Amino acid sequence: MGADEEPGAARKGFDVADAAPVLVDARGVVTGWTREAQRLLVYPSAEVVGQGFAELLAADDAGRVPDLLERCRRDGGWAGLLTARHRDGPPVRLMARITAAGDERGPSRWLVLLSDLADGPGWDMSRAVLEQMVARSPVGIAIVDTELRFVWSNDALTRFGGGPPGSRLGLRLADIQPGLDAESIESQISRVLLTGEPVVGYEHVGQVRSAPLRETAHMMSFTRLDDGHGHPMGVYYTVEDITDRHRTRQRLALLDRAGERIGRTLDITRTAQELADVAVPGLADVVTVDLLESVLSGGEPAPGPLTDRDPVPLRRAGHRSVAERSPEAVVAVGDVVSYPAGSPPIRCLRTARSWREERLDPLGEAWAEHTRGGGAAIFLELGLHSVMIVPIRARGVTLGVTSFFRRHRQESFEQDDLNLAEDLVSRAAVCVDNARRYTRERDAALVLQRSLLPHRLPDQSAVEACARYRPADELTGLGGDWYDVIPLSGARVALVVGEVPGHGIDAAAAMGRLRTAVRTLAALDLPPDEVLAHLDDLVARSAREEGGAPGGEVADSALGVGSGCVYVVYDPVDGACTMAAAGHPAPAVVMPDGHVAFVDLPQGPPLGVGGPPFESVELALAEGSTLALHTDGLLAGDGEEDGAGGAEADRDRLRRALERNADSLELRCSAVVDALVPDRPHDDVALLLARTRLLGTEQVAEWDLPADPAAVADARRTAARQLAEWGLEDLAFTTELVVSELVTNAIRYAAGPIRLRLIKERALFCEVYDGGATAPHLRHPRTTDEGGRGLLLVSQFTQQWGTRFVPEGKIIWAEQSLADPPP
Repeated sequence: MGADEEPGAARKGFDVADAAPVLVDARGVVTGWTREAQRLLVYPSAEVVGQGFAELLAADDAGRVPDLLERCRRDGGWAGLLTARHRDGPPVRLMARITAAGDERGPSRWLVLLSDLADGPGWDMSRAVLEQMVARSPVGIAIVDTELRFVWSNDALTRFGGGPPGSRLGLRLADIQPGLDAESIESQISRVLLTGEPVVGYEHVGQVRSAPLRETAHMMSFTRLDDGHGHPMGVYYTVEDITDRHRTRQRLALLDRAGERIGRTLDITRTAQELADVAVPGLADVVTVDLLESVLSGGEPAPGPLTDRDPVPLRRAGHRSVAERSPEAVVAVGDVVSYPAGSPPIRCLRTARSWREERLDPLGEAWAEHTRGGGAAIFLELGLHSVMIVPIRARGVTLGVTSFFRRHRQESFEQDDLNLAEDLVSRAAVCVDNARRYTRERDAALVLQRSLLPHRLPDQSAVEACARYRPADELTGLGGDWYDVIPLSGARVALVVGEVPGHGIDAAAAMGRLRTAVRTLAALDLPPDEVLAHLDDLVARSAREEGGAPGGEVADSALGVGSGCVYVVYDPVDGACTMAAAGHPAPAVVMPDGHVAFVDLPQGPPLGVGGPPFESVELALAEGSTLALHTDGLLAGDGEEDGAGGAEADRDRLRRALERNADSLELRCSAVVDALVPDRPHDDVALLLARTRLLGTEQVAEWDLPADPAAVADARRTAARQLAEWGLEDLAFTTELVVSELVTNAIRYAAGPIRLRLIKERALFCEVYDGGATAPHLRHPRTTDEGGRGLLLVSQFTQQWGTRFVPEGKIIWAEQSLADPPP
């Protein structure tokens, strides 16, 4: 069998509708030439008839003709691929089938059927195969004629209602799905019939027979079918149930609206009403929001769930209904609402758990004892057939309850609806609690600001760090100074100190936004100058957006405009330290011998004000050097030192304070602040000291790898041996998997040298360097995909992974925890 033949090719179904017939005699001479053959290869019959069939073929196939004829005489025919010479163009790849045209004396001529593969992709797809594809497809498929009547459908379409395929024949969509918006679907079919343009991804939302009590969504696509003359015969369409996807989109859209509309002000009642407004009609027909009276007055409710001994004085804070005048609004906003002791709202308040009832008992218990009218409101009387009650909780404190009712809809609340309601209430609860806190005294605001700073510095091996923060006195209000220590990949660490100009809660809020943004940018492993550039863009963009908002006059300090920040990245492997500053004092460095020097750091403009680009500097620090990052409040003193020479004098004061001996870094940090800052400073002060460490050579292992797939196995074995030396055999399987996938990706997709590095610190880091500039991305392969699972496996088997770019290329890294090794 030749290389271009397939097993059983002669027995496969072969559609001759578009094939070009050619007659060949027993010797292989062409005796008959057709118009179809001339159209295929352009040769006129005069040039072909009487010539050998082999002369029409390319050189490689011409020599096969005698053998093919012999096989045809023996087997009665042959089918396979041949390459023919085109009269005016390049060779043509053909599917050929040879069958005998004989008489009683045996085969005397051969009929050769030639078909261009370019015109018939899928020539080996028989009708039986195609019928199986559409009949067994999990997607609903149907064909309607030009009068929009069903002529065929598969079994999968039965799931959407309308009966089995046989019962549909000759009927239109409205006949088999009464109540469905068939007109909109048929308009799409008519449009496709008229224009011939397919419609892909048409979404239809409504009710079908298979789910009469709930709204469903379907994705439909329509394609016209034409006959051999190009005249429309009907429309082929597919149907896929996307109800879950549709509902998820609706829920996400509702959450987006909630994020935009809830908590726009620090008014408690308005925030409660915004919650009710957002939930109707997207989630419920009626929503009521009831808050504890202590919350409305700005008081601090008891932490945790309420007990039986706690009084439950509630007031209506928000109400919304789809009906303008609804009978359930018997308690007006602002009025006291009283629930019986055993009623669902009181149970939710006391247990801090949500409650859902899909179908209420028509003879259900009294819902509330209302202050107006003196009567009990019964569920059935109000027409409320399904209900959810969600406690309003924020920061572990119960603030009230929110009740969601369905009155007109047929479907009852489901578990997904309760999850969505809890999300909405959770977001609103934070806003309500923020509004309540805003009414409290200034001490609460100071606590809020302190909560935005790190409670403790994270554990890491790159530096020994400690920090001190001293707020301004009560006369000057709150400030926006902050510091941070952020562990990075490869055992590196980022050190950050920054400040927002001004004082008050606006500056504290802006500080929180900037600190969060810095941590987010740090996670991207960007160089210091790029981190500050992104931070500058963020501040400038916020200022433009807030300044252009209707009626929005926002102070620059509230947006972070004019803020200063210094960002430092230290690598304990080689002691390299890179830093950049935006309108912020340069760090000081205390050498191991006690000498103090100040980094010659180019000063970039403050954040959000515009100016030249930020610049980074890199220096090598000896082990035991101490970096001192601080805000300008550290050198403000009592405000008397000013004028010419003030900056140099400030540096001298800081140098003297840092040169003093101390038994520990903590004591040195406290001593510097005590020496330079008065008890009641005029500005916030933040000081961060970081004493550098270097990882020992026994903690870092590095290998250069050739760009050869065979190197993958060697890399795995080398990594396993290194883990054995470190006593980390439990991590060998995962590490070998990570090494295999990362090195394979580097060899397959990158260029330049490849280097593997393992770092044993508080975690195990696996890094693969290559010269490529394209970051890999995580894929979620389909079941039938043969590849694409590498990074997905890495992400699932490691604590975290990522990519960082270096001047010569990039590093893909993965981190495994040493605290909890895999079994």
